[in-house]
Amino acid sequence: MPEAILKETAEVEFLEKEVKITTLKEQSKKDFLKKGIKIGLFSGMTYGIYTAFLTLGMTKGIWADWYGPNLAGLSTFVIVYLLAALGNAINDTCSAFWALGNAGYQGKLGDFGRTLNTKPGRMLMLAAMLGGPIAGTAYVIALQMAGSIIVPISALCPAIAAILGKIFYKQEINKRMAFGILICVSASFLIGSTSFIGEEISTEVLLGILIAIIAAFGWGFEGCVAGYASAMVDPQIGICVRQLTSGLTNIFIVLPILGFLSGDVTTAITLTMKAFSSSPAMFWFILSGLATFVSFTAWYTGNSMCGAGLGTACNGTYSFFGPFFCWLFLGVIVGIDGWALPMVAWIGAIIMVIGILIIAVNPLEFLKKREE
Repeated sequence: MPEAILKETAEVEFLEKEVKITTLKEQSKKDFLKKGIKIGLFSGMTYGIYTAFLTLGMTKGIWADWYGPNLAGLSTFVIVYLLAALGNAINDTCSAFWALGNAGYQGKLGDFGRTLNTKPGRMLMLAAMLGGPIAGTAYVIALQMAGSIIVPISALCPAIAAILGKIFYKQEINKRMAFGILICVSASFLIGSTSFIGEEISTEVLLGILIAIIAAFGWGFEGCVAGYASAMVDPQIGICVRQLTSGLTNIFIVLPILGFLSGDVTTAITLTMKAFSSSPAMFWFILSGLATFVSFTAWYTGNSMCGAGLGTACNGTYSFFGPFFCWLFLGVIVGIDGWALPMVAWIGAIIMVIGILIIAVNPLEFLKKREE
């Protein structure tokens, strides 16, 4: 009898330990997920700061002459496209130096070299080309043409990532996600409509909005491609691969091509040298590069912790932080006119954030967990 009681007691204790271990594992997963979400949201905030610093840098030093009343004798093509690509190239190059410096400080440069020869490394380079030279340049061009009104529109990338995931990876798009995508699309139309209220439709603003959609597609592709790789590569190494690939591609491929299209390849070389030697502007580019480095590191880290879909959705909150920090730094602090947004745009940005979060998570599940 005592042996049977001892055996039963041991079994009960064993089951209790298993329950505790299972509970601890579940709690650990929840804590890990929550931390990933917080990091993803932080990436959205720092991306908004990068947007403001980059735009501010493109108003200082030599840039003030290029975009000034006389346009420094530059053609419309150079003003609209080449200078925007140059701003993106300088930002990503500065960001690459921050990333490489951080990797060197942590003794990870050897890992960086080895990663380049792996499948995840090559996927990250592909993602960098989609998200850097293509989406990044489109984003800066759209900013210069239409202002911060395009930031929430470019933040359609989580919705696009969900659709592309369905097409390429057969990932499910349930009714909740479809509803979130519909909210995002509706919010983008709401935000875009504010550019046409009380005045004739501006061709330049309309074109800027369309180019912002190209940026959204580029980052949507990047989210899909990098989602796999970011789970297999140290995020700090991943951001080195991403930013160095983007910076080099911009400077040695995109700028020469745009220079050729402008009618003179040497124009791109001359403008690049002048831009890098303009210290008043470079101060802000160095800061925007730092913010970009922090933002993308947080994005890749968040993706590896909570999945590419949810990580990209959290990063997409820059649809609010972008206009907010542009208004704060450029409009309020520096006093540049034209950065105030109408109330409808703020409402649209908030609706966009809600749509992004609905794509990523089921609000009903959180309510059930709180009730439990």
